[in-house]
Amino acid sequence: MSVETSSPAPTESPAPAVLLDFADVSMKFGDTPALTGVDLRVARGEFVSVVGPSGCGKSTLLRIASGLEKASGGSVAVGSKRIGYVFQDATLLAWRSVRRNVELLAELNGIPKAERATRAAQAIELVGLTGFEKHLPRQLSGGMRMRTSLARSLTLDPELFLFDEPFGALDEITRERLNDELLRLFVEQGFAGLFITHSVAEAVYLSTKVMVMSGRPGTIVDTFEIPFDMPRDPDIRFTAEFATLVGKISHALREGHR
Repeated sequence: MSVETSSPAPTESPAPAVLLDFADVSMKFGDTPALTGVDLRVARGEFVSVVGPSGCGKSTLLRIASGLEKASGGSVAVGSKRIGYVFQDATLLAWRSVRRNVELLAELNGIPKAERATRAAQAIELVGLTGFEKHLPRQLSGGMRMRTSLARSLTLDPELFLFDEPFGALDEITRERLNDELLRLFVEQGFAGLFITHSVAEAVYLSTKVMVMSGRPGTIVDTFEIPFDMPRDPDIRFTAEFATLVGKISHALREGHR
């Protein structure tokens, strides 16, 4: 007697966890519309950048995602309570040292002193500020202040990181160095990122996906998947493929602003 056997059906890889999901989101300030019909998803392992003209509502997206603002319409689902937020300004306390600034969020979240000291030391090492723990903000360069701000959020081990043009005020060389550091952290830590920027080149270099917003009221008018593998070679910025993609997104940005 023969027995027929069948191979088990191949199992599909589970879909990545969605940590941020905007569906038809709108926002008004009084009678003035800021956002309309925004659909946006960020899953674990994705780094999504949003580019758009000034005043189109990019920062409003982040405030809604973080809970600082409530959308006027549509639905917003946030799949984690561990959220890091890095602002345009480093927002450091002038009287606290680097170490004490980095400990601040852990302190406010009630993490015991010994544990937050350990977390702060690890975060400071991750962002390359070892040796500057006792420095005050006024003794730091702009790039070092932003590293301190980033380290402060890292102490909470965020699953979702929100970045509101954190490098916009820095010189080009410092900005590129911090882009490299942020990509390294993204690969090592495995968080999801939503990054707001005016720089198309920065968006392409950092991201797995770039979304283009229209002028006010802002909505997503185009999405570009970025084909370059992670970790990313800094020299990719000087390739023809990179320049071509920057050009396509810049064109979409101009069209969306009309």
